[in-house]
Amino acid sequence: MTPQEFIDKYESALKTQEWENVDPLFHDKVCVTFSNGEIHNGKQKVKIAFEKNFSLIKSEAYTISNIRWVLKDETVATYVFDYDWQGLINGKKVSGGGNGTTVLVLNNEKWTMLVESLHKRV
Repeated sequence: MTPQEFIDKYESALKTQEWENVDPLFHDKVCVTFSNGEIHNGKQKVKIAFEKNFSLIKSEAYTISNIRWVLKDETVATYVFDYDWQGLINGKKVSGGGNGTTVLVLNNEKWTMLVESLHKRV
């Protein structure tokens, strides 16, 4: 899998809203910062945060676009991107978006996410 293929796989895994599909894409020491400023450090805390979002936001559609590579070498890849999401919370349509930064590392011969930081669109 290449770093670009990782992005496609990540986006597809998120669409399933099932942790077991997203889990293999994260490094054990992953750190994710949500657009509300919450920082989730370590795979177990990220799992709790993602499962909470999966249960809260129904029928979520999450898209990644406008990918710009900052660095891509044999073991590290960093990109910035735009994201958009929409879904249902308590039966009401909601949506949002912004930009983000992701750091991937080659770990045991597969690309995994080490860091993702999301920021709301202003």
